[in-house]
Amino acid sequence: MKEIEFNLLDEKWILARKSDCTVDELSLTDALLKAHEYVELAGELPTQDVAVLRLMLAVLHTVFSRYSPDGEEWPLEEPEDAEERWKELWTAGRLPEKPIRDYLESVHERFWIFHPERPFYQALSVNTDETASVFSASKLNSAIAESNNKPRLFAARSGEEKERLTNSEAARWLLHVNAFDDSSNERGKSKKINASSGKKLAGIGWLGNLGIIAVHGKNLFEDLLLNYIALNYGGNSVWEEEKPIWEEKVRSRPRVEIAMPDNLAALYTLQSRRVMLVRSEGFVTAYRICGGDFFISENAFLEPMTIWRVDREASKGGNEVCKPKAHNYAAQMWREFSVCFDFGDGNHTPGIVGWINYIKKEGLIDKTRLISFRICSVQYDTMKSCYTNILSDSLTFHTDLITEVGEHWRDKIETEIQNCGETAKEVKNLAVNIEIAAGADDESAKKCAAVARAQEQFYYEIDAPFRSWLESIDPTWAISSEQERAAIRRWRETAKRIALRIGQELVESAGTAAIVGRAIKDKNDKERYYSAPDAYRYFKVKLNKIYPKEENND
Repeated sequence: MKEIEFNLLDEKWILARKSDCTVDELSLTDALLKAHEYVELAGELPTQDVAVLRLMLAVLHTVFSRYSPDGEEWPLEEPEDAEERWKELWTAGRLPEKPIRDYLESVHERFWIFHPERPFYQALSVNTDETASVFSASKLNSAIAESNNKPRLFAARSGEEKERLTNSEAARWLLHVNAFDDSSNERGKSKKINASSGKKLAGIGWLGNLGIIAVHGKNLFEDLLLNYIALNYGGNSVWEEEKPIWEEKVRSRPRVEIAMPDNLAALYTLQSRRVMLVRSEGFVTAYRICGGDFFISENAFLEPMTIWRVDREASKGGNEVCKPKAHNYAAQMWREFSVCFDFGDGNHTPGIVGWINYIKKEGLIDKTRLISFRICSVQYDTMKSCYTNILSDSLTFHTDLITEVGEHWRDKIETEIQNCGETAKEVKNLAVNIEIAAGADDESAKKCAAVARAQEQFYYEIDAPFRSWLESIDPTWAISSEQERAAIRRWRETAKRIALRIGQELVESAGTAAIVGRAIKDKNDKERYYSAPDAYRYFKVKLNKIYPKEENND
């Protein structure tokens, strides 16, 4: 095998989907310059697409902080210039070839995946028996997510195919493991060494901490530009000098706590891991890995692609402390609407949402445009030693919903989401009461699988209608106009109708015992009669309080 092999700027490794649903492999150079020809990235996992997207964004931040779209050397210094540069790129509808090719050619030597001294996104000298763990290729491939001692029962690959990766596959998963790796590399001898020295452990990869949110446009070019935050948050200043990792010296120490980066190119190419790919007979068959660079996540607001939570315990000193928050794995994206898009007091909005708000307010994108946001998160086990779940979802709505124009609508949407939560609770209560009427005690009824299914069914059945309703809202409608009232009335009628139908189905599927019912004494020796028909009548009363009849023409 060659010592120097597979340059990411020349070789095909990025997966992208065309409008006819075919998927091509592209070099990093072609993925940038032909982005307008592709609908989206199409990697094996949504988390892999995020890792690749951030690499591509790091290139854009670096190039266009130094060069104009015409390829002239013109470092950004003023916010007005950054805004004008973004607008010129957006209007062109495709990325300019000269500045991108000129820059990438100047750093070509830093993009070799296999190199005797400085392989891309890898560190050779630190991966020793004292510091690193060794895993097979089947763990590097997170679409399989198989560890050395926990083989996957239903694997997507088998035999030799799961024990080796091609160079292009290894390149994609190299980015992924750097961003989302679990903490299983922090174990054994290396963990004891760090614990005894009082050294902090690096934990999971930086992106594994995040509830990731990014913008999705009409094609890959729009994905890149809409997520390319040309100005520091609020539009008040340009970023500090962009410093992607390939322009830095190879990091030589494992598990290094660093200061929070001050530019997005450095953040997007953060080396959360020190990795070394191991090759055999032309394939990557294993890798050595240990902790890399990490920083304190508290108030790390440079990170634009995450939702946030207030750490109440850490905030007791007086200053509010926020930390990245993973998405709720049991909820659709619209149920986190206020967490993602509310600019009100007590909520730190994701930087990418603030950026879309800014370019919309400044008239840099079409005022009638719909916008899509995508989210994803990795769920780990309690020890954060392996993946247990990967969540992804998306939501489309009128861009003005996240500007000042849509402020009153955000409140109304949040009210309807809360109403959905109350309705789901009442569906669950109905199912519990039917179980009790059939003979179950209170505790076993609440734990019954049929009860959980009833609530899940409600959220499942309102999911598509709610998304459609959200997309139909035009925030420019006059406040308290008939259009606004009709839209709210239409949704409430839909939600109530679905809930009532599910309630009827629960009653109809109840057995004879639940229909007849029974009397039960509570702890105060007070008797109450439970039956499926009575439970349904009580359910309707509750729904009428959530969705009053006069507001539903009911």
